[in-house]
Amino acid sequence: MARLKKHYDEVVTKQLVEKFGYKNPMQVPKIDKIVLNMGVGEAVNDSKKLTNAVGDMTKIAGQKPVVCRAKRSVANFKLREGQPIGCKVTLRRERMYEFLDRLVNIALPRVRDFRGVSDKSFDGRGNYAMGIKEQLIFPEINFDEIDETRGMDIVICTTARSNEEAKALLEGFALPFRK
Repeated sequence: MARLKKHYDEVVTKQLVEKFGYKNPMQVPKIDKIVLNMGVGEAVNDSKKLTNAVGDMTKIAGQKPVVCRAKRSVANFKLREGQPIGCKVTLRRERMYEFLDRLVNIALPRVRDFRGVSDKSFDGRGNYAMGIKEQLIFPEINFDEIDETRGMDIVICTTARSNEEAKALLEGFALPFRK
C-alpha cells in the first residue's frame, strides 16, 4: 500500500470529518485521479521532440502516455488535423499516490525560488490544476539526456464538492500552499 494512501486512511479522513462534520464515511472527499499533460507545439516541425516528450512523461508517471492529436487544422500554426501535438497520462490508485508523494516531497522543493503553490487554481468543483515550467525537477529525468526543457500541466481531480473541501484535502496530503 502506498504511503500516502495509508496516511489518507488513518489521518486525513479523521481531520476532514472533524472539520466538515460528515455523517457518512463515503462523504469524505478523496483524490479520484491525477492527469499529466504535456503540450509539444514544436512537434509540428520535428516529430523527434514528441518522442522525447513521451519518453520523459513515461519516466515521470511510470506508465506510457497517450499521444494527443490536433482536432482541426490551423494554417497560421502550420498545423494539420490529426497531427500529433502532445501527450497525456491519467494516474489512478497506487501510481497516483506514488506520483503525488514524489511531487510534494521531492519535485516541488527542487523548484527554484519556490514559495508554495497558488491556492487560486481550484475550478469551483474541487479540482486543482498547476503548471510546472521544467521537467528537470523530477529525479527520474537525467539532466544530460534531455534535449530541451518542457513544462507540463498537473490536474488533481477530487470528489470534493467545493474549493474549501478540496483545499483541506490537499493540505492533508501536505501540498505546500502559499501563505
